[in-house]
Amino acid sequence: MAASDKRLSPTDLKAIFGLEPAKAIAYLKFKGYAITWNWQDMLDQAHDQAFTVAKAMRLDLLSDIRAALETALQDGQTLKQFITNMQPTLEAQGWWGQQVIVDSEGVGELVQLGSPRRLKTIYQTNLQSAYMAGRKAEMEQTTETHPYWMYVAILDGKTRPSHRALHGQVFRHDDPIWSAIFPPNGFNCRCRVIALSEAAVKRRGLRVVSSEGRMFTETVETGTDKRTGEIRTASVTGIRTTDASGNAVTFRTDPGFNHSPGTGLVETLKRKESAAQESKDVHH
Repeated sequence: MAASDKRLSPTDLKAIFGLEPAKAIAYLKFKGYAITWNWQDMLDQAHDQAFTVAKAMRLDLLSDIRAALETALQDGQTLKQFITNMQPTLEAQGWWGQQVIVDSEGVGELVQLGSPRRLKTIYQTNLQSAYMAGRKAEMEQTTETHPYWMYVAILDGKTRPSHRALHGQVFRHDDPIWSAIFPPNGFNCRCRVIALSEAAVKRRGLRVVSSEGRMFTETVETGTDKRTGEIRTASVTGIRTTDASGNAVTFRTDPGFNHSPGTGLVETLKRKESAAQESKDVHH
């Protein structure tokens, strides 16, 4: 996983987004909307139910941003193209640069709204979450033939040691690890998961492991609310593991990423496919 100030290269994106975007777009369309002030207001599974951008306080604004993300997915737009297309829209909406914004309680605060840096985070986080949700939906439909899932990290100088340590580890598809530690596991995380058959596991000489007794959940601080002085916290899930050299390593999700993207999407897609099949049967 890259540090948050590193840019994903086109090669990284191609590696991450190696599937048809149809299910990824379905994931974005499946979400409702939520108005939030701080990113800490909506964490984990809540992101599966609603699309939000901190301090985007109007539904028309959120709608424009989400529509641009869907277009980026559909057309395979690069980050540069996304920013070029989105910046004039946000400027026209008055959501750009530093401004004093009044929140729902009538309190004004000088905040950073749209910027190339924020658009980069919006683009990378939402597109990867969407793709990973789509990938998971596909993998869950093939568990009978491919019951083993392997964690894959992009191994270069930007990869966090704990993410590197999980690289190549194989767990069953129904292992509890996948309910919390399914990429992206933080901002700009470039990790992914691939499904393997039993024959592939044997052919590669891989060992299937279990997370039993090694996972934990803890509460971490995520900052202080400037207006109330309240210290904000979030739950993160971790697993104790060992790296390639046998050294003990502890992996933790970033705050806000303590969930598996697209959990609700899978059920929705199954219901839609079932309804479509029933409709087809009736008309025949």
